[in-house]
Amino acid sequence: MPRLRAQVWVDAYIRRCRAAGAYVSISRRGDESAGAVFIECLHADGVDLYGPRMREDGARAFERILERVPGFEVAERIEREAKFDSDLWLVTVEDREGRVFLMDDEVG
Repeated sequence: MPRLRAQVWVDAYIRRCRAAGAYVSISRRGDESAGAVFIECLHADGVDLYGPRMREDGARAFERILERVPGFEVAERIEREAKFDSDLWLVTVEDREGRVFLMDDEVG
């Protein structure tokens, strides 16, 4: 099965977050077709960062790569990642309940 274009996946993810009442924005816009997608989840006590994870079937998946760290650590990590993939996306989610809005099969 072909992989969804990054822009299509991000648009659907934003709708999912907003439908649940979360604030969500695109902090960094990447390549519409193939850019890697990162998600930062803002919490009162820090920021979680989710990044791409490879799945055998090629579907888009994520893993938490930073947990409850200061925002500057996420910014530094994204800058390092952008040196390798300048087309990456960064989606920022802020939810009172701390939800990240990824489906179970998207997180590993």
